[in-house]
Amino acid sequence: MIKAEPFDYPYDGRLDPAAAALVVIDMQKDFLSPDGYFASMGYDPAPLRIVLPVIGRLIAACRAAGILIIHTRQGYRSDMADMTPYEKWRRNRAGLGETGALLRGSPGFEIVPEIDVRPEDVVVDKTCNSAFTYTDFEHVLRAQGIEFLMFAGCTTDVCVHSTLREACDRNFQCLTVADACASGDAYAHAAALHMVTVENGIFGAIASSDAVIEGLAPLSGATRRR
Repeated sequence: MIKAEPFDYPYDGRLDPAAAALVVIDMQKDFLSPDGYFASMGYDPAPLRIVLPVIGRLIAACRAAGILIIHTRQGYRSDMADMTPYEKWRRNRAGLGETGALLRGSPGFEIVPEIDVRPEDVVVDKTCNSAFTYTDFEHVLRAQGIEFLMFAGCTTDVCVHSTLREACDRNFQCLTVADACASGDAYAHAAALHMVTVENGIFGAIASSDAVIEGLAPLSGATRRR
């Protein structure tokens, strides 16, 4: 059981590590680098970088508990064949033009080296804000027997929240790790976390990384079944 708000997670106290996954959203150079896409839009990537050690500890605790680690990366095909005229217009309007920003295969598409990505982890590449849209994310979750999802990464108000909302609609039990999520907009970050808790936890529950790590400690040493 993990201490959380507005209810402890999971609701029945039966967290099966073999049926759980930590989803680390979009910790890519395009978002965290001072010369990446996010910075080019006028946002300071520093608040995103602050959560790197938090996510590192969270990943380590989940590995020790036998919980699957899933990373997502956002970016279009390098040939932009999956980009609609509207999306190309928005890209040009943002001044990205023919740059490699948010394109697969570009340096900015890669996950930052501070995040420990291992061969046994799952990496889901996505085009949209939600990891469920036009990807095999849900198929992977169902194939692995996943019922419990814990969320970390960036940005809280966009890709984390979009994926979280769809996960809730698909009846996964969801926990957002508040201090392991970040945004370049402090107001949007706070609002996104608050929205999780409305209507008695409409989008699941929220916990601190310390609470998650403490709750998982009794499971340490478990072996992940794949």
